Amino acid sequence: MTEFAYSSPLKEFIQGMILQKHSLSYKYDSSPRLLYQFDQFCLAYGCTEPVLSKELVQIWSQKRPNEAHATMQLRLGIIRQLALYMNQIGVHAYVLPKNIIPKGPAYIPYIFSNHELAAFFKQVDSCHYCAEVPYRHWIMPLLVPYLVWLWLACFRGSASQSPGCRFTHRRIVDLGRKFNKDRFVPLSTELFERCHTYVKQIHMFSEPDDYFFHHPTSSR
Repeated sequence: MTEFAYSSPLKEFIQGMILQKHSLSYKYDSSPRLLYQFDQFCLAYGCTEPVLSKELVQIWSQKRPNEAHATMQLRLGIIRQLALYMNQIGVHAYVLPKNIIPKGPAYIPYIFSNHELAAFFKQVDSCHYCAEVPYRHWIMPLLVPYLVWLWLACFRGSASQSPGCRFTHRRIVDLGRKFNKDRFVPLSTELFERCHTYVKQIHMFSEPDDYFFHHPTSSR
């Protein structure tokens, strides 16, 4: 996780909330970046006291140009969490009303037909060697069905590292994910065989902490 150097008058509370989240076994990886943006906003606004006032929160809450509805909800939700944390430890802070931002339009998923899926996987399996991305023809035929099998929402395959993604007895041992608990995900016979072949092609001389799916701009 990237460490941010908070420097506004509210840095003590920001750091305290992050520590609290980690102590409760939440990974809390993305929110520190938003909190850093708010920290810098406080400095630019001229904050000199560790006070989360209504005026400050309302200015931060204004919609930004070209900002997606979901992004705005996340940005405001983080500051609401900060205010609740401050109130919990006995420091008065303005808490945004829970439903101040109306819900965005409902997401309508697109369901692929069997024909579309077959055509899609055919293209994935036909990836050829490319000098700019030399591992593509090995990675794509495995990565795509791998993510589909594990449901993309619950496993970030592109960021998997060898120690956090091990294959044993036709299962993926997903180490230290939610609440730092290991998770075992069974693999189909075909997908396990693909993974086994990929490991022999790519990871014969890899270090234990090398990325399972190589990134073209990374030495790992």
